[in-house]
Amino acid sequence: VSPSLLLAKSQGHLFSNQANETDLVTGFVLLGFPSLSWPFHLLLCSLLSTCYAFTLLGNLCIVWAILWDSRLTRLPMYILLGNFSGLEMCYVTTTVPRMLSDLVSLQPSIISFQGCFLQFYFFFSMGTTESFLLAAMALDRYLAISHPLRYPILMSPRFCVNLAASCWVSGFLWFLVPIVLISQLRFCGSNLLDHFICDPGPLLSASCSPAPRTELAFYCLSSVAIFGPFLFIVGSYTAVLRAVMRLSSTVTRKKAFSTCTSHLAVVSLFYGSIMVTYVTPKASGGSNKVVTLFYSVVTPMLNPLIYSLRNREMKDALRRTILGGN
Repeated sequence: VSPSLLLAKSQGHLFSNQANETDLVTGFVLLGFPSLSWPFHLLLCSLLSTCYAFTLLGNLCIVWAILWDSRLTRLPMYILLGNFSGLEMCYVTTTVPRMLSDLVSLQPSIISFQGCFLQFYFFFSMGTTESFLLAAMALDRYLAISHPLRYPILMSPRFCVNLAASCWVSGFLWFLVPIVLISQLRFCGSNLLDHFICDPGPLLSASCSPAPRTELAFYCLSSVAIFGPFLFIVGSYTAVLRAVMRLSSTVTRKKAFSTCTSHLAVVSLFYGSIMVTYVTPKASGGSNKVVTLFYSVVTPMLNPLIYSLRNREMKDALRRTILGGN
């Protein structure tokens, strides 16, 4: 057993004694990766630091290029993409800086009760907002390809801004009630959370008062937030595929498909990883951590690369922004 794990267990027992005496939990111990040796901690920290830097830089470039290029700020597709990139920067910042601090520290990571649930709230709210924004981007592609003549009216810049705003508001309201219910549970025992973030699975396991209704409500809302937008995206692209197949020109077909490939790649990365974690609540701790690392760190880093490499207008805008040309 690693020294950090032994120290974490002693801290957990300390919290347990406090909880038994006062029934008030003041903090949790995040175990993180207790089986990794110190050199592997440093290696993981350097990899995550690189991913975090590239995520911030890539998404910031996309947001700046859209704001700087007046031709893009009037297009609904790029209004949604700008919101999406801004969200990604906030999304990784809710977890990665603390994760990096914990990896380089020899002490167990202790997070306060309030800090734990604040991280829980913002991480899941932004993840839900991302799911809704991906659905809104699928709607934009459906209207652009299936109804090209009515597209400027149906997806006007004003409607697009309102659509993006509704995604943000809905995302931050979606898990509010379940998170409040989980925070009101009675926590006791060692208060060790076998994760590197405040995740619902370890939190529910740490509770000494069984709450099947709260657990069911959380995973039902998670499933709806994941599968609802996902099924909408599948339906949208099914209609897009039918519309594209009716086109007579092969060149036009390729151009229509090219406008969708970036979004489809991001959708596949996001939903493919997140479904494994929150639709199967009994996933093992090790696999849960790996999948969480992928969709919370790796996927946000890949998104700007996908959009900048697959989208000609975005590449041109980035080139004009960096080089200062027209």
